[in-house]
Amino acid sequence: MIPRPNQSPQYQLSACWRTFYLNRKFRMKYVFFCGVVIGVLVWFSKISDSTKTDFTHLLNGTRHGEIYDEILALKERINQLEKQNKIYPDVKFLNYKDRKRILISGGAGFVGSHLVDRLMLEGHEVTVVDNFFTGRKRNVEHWIGHENFELINHDIVHPLFIEVDQIYHLASPASPPNYMYNPVKTIKTNTIGTNNMLGLTKRVRGRLLLASTSEVYGDPEVHPQPEEYWGHVNPIGPRACYDEGKRVAETMCYAYAKQDGVQVRVARIFNTFGPRMHMNDGRVVSNFILQALQGQNITVYGSGDQTRSFQYVSDLVDGLIRLMNSNYSQPINLGNPEEHTMMDFATIIKDLVGGSSKIVHKPAMQDDPKKRKPDITKAKKYLAWSPQVPMIEGIKKTIEYFRNELKRTRHSQRNLHVPN
Repeated sequence: MIPRPNQSPQYQLSACWRTFYLNRKFRMKYVFFCGVVIGVLVWFSKISDSTKTDFTHLLNGTRHGEIYDEILALKERINQLEKQNKIYPDVKFLNYKDRKRILISGGAGFVGSHLVDRLMLEGHEVTVVDNFFTGRKRNVEHWIGHENFELINHDIVHPLFIEVDQIYHLASPASPPNYMYNPVKTIKTNTIGTNNMLGLTKRVRGRLLLASTSEVYGDPEVHPQPEEYWGHVNPIGPRACYDEGKRVAETMCYAYAKQDGVQVRVARIFNTFGPRMHMNDGRVVSNFILQALQGQNITVYGSGDQTRSFQYVSDLVDGLIRLMNSNYSQPINLGNPEEHTMMDFATIIKDLVGGSSKIVHKPAMQDDPKKRKPDITKAKKYLAWSPQVPMIEGIKKTIEYFRNELKRTRHSQRNLHVPN
C-alpha cells in the first residue's frame, strides 16, 4: 500500500513500515547494505596501527614514492608561478581626460611595436590588432598582461568593432619579398583593410593616421621628392601591389575626409631600420647586416649607385606621434635626408661588423628606384620634426640586436628590446 499525500503523518509512517515488512526484495537490500557498513567498520578497527598510518598517509598525499615526488614537483612549480610578478616598464600616469584609447593595426610588427612602446610609456591605453603575417607576438610580449594593453589576433580585411579615440593604421607587409609573396592579399590589406579602418574611424568619430610609403613616388623623376610630386609608378610591375595599394589607401583617406568629415593624417615613410627588424625580410639593412655577421658575401643589386636614405625607428615613431596630434592633414614625408649609395652603405656595414665578407654584385631588381631622398621641409615647418639619431649610432644598435638573434639556440633564450 502506497501512502497518499492527504493522509496523516502517523498513517504514512505506519504504511512505510508495512511496505518494509511486506516487500522482501527491499528488505534484503537494506540488510545487505547495513552488513557492508558494519563489516568495513569492524575491519578498520582491527587492522594494525602501522597499516592505519600507511593508509592515512596515502589519503593525505604524504607517502614517499614516484607519485609523491611528482606531486611535490608540481606543487613547487605552482608556488613559483604564483610568486612571479611580471615587471613592466615604468608607465606614466594619465588621468581620464588626458588618456587616449589608441588602436594600432599591425602593432606587433617592426615599426608598430616601437610605437606601442612609446604610447604605453606615455600612459595611454593601447590595443594592438595583428594577424601575425609579418608581425611577431614577442615584439610586444613585455606588455602582455598590463592593464593598459590589449592584443587582438585579427585580420583587418574583416570589420572590427571597438571603441577608440585614435587609429594608427600600419597593417601591411612592407618589404618586397613579403608583399610580393601574396600580391592579392597585399592589395586587399591596403584597400579593404583601409576601408574598414576608415569606417571604424567614422563610427567612433576619431582620427586615423595612415602609414603610407615613399613607394608612392615609384622610381622618381624628381629629386629629392616633395609631397607635391605625383610619382612615377609602374601599375603592373612586381612592386605595384604595394605601391598602388598605398596610393589607393591615400585616395580613400581623403575621400572619407571630403565626403564624411573623417579626420585623417598621412605619413609617407622612407627607409627605416632598427631592432626588431625581421632578419629575413629582404630589406637592404637586414640583408647587409645578416650577410656580414654570417661571413657571407654582401649582395648589392645592380651597379650600387642607387641611393637610399635611412632613418632610425625611434625618429620615425616621434614623427608619427607628432603628425597624429597636429592640425596638419595633408601627406607629409618622414625620412632622413642624408643620402647614401648602396655601395657606400654596404661598405659602412662591412666596416662596422668586421669579418671577411666581400661585396658582390647581382642583376638589378625590376622597377627598383634609382634615387630616394625625402624633402622634409613640411615636417620641419608643421611638426618641428627632423631625425635626431645619427645613422652610424642606429646601425650599431641594430647590429647588436641581430648578433644576439643569431646567438639564440632555444626558445627560452630571449632577445627582447625592452624600451627605456
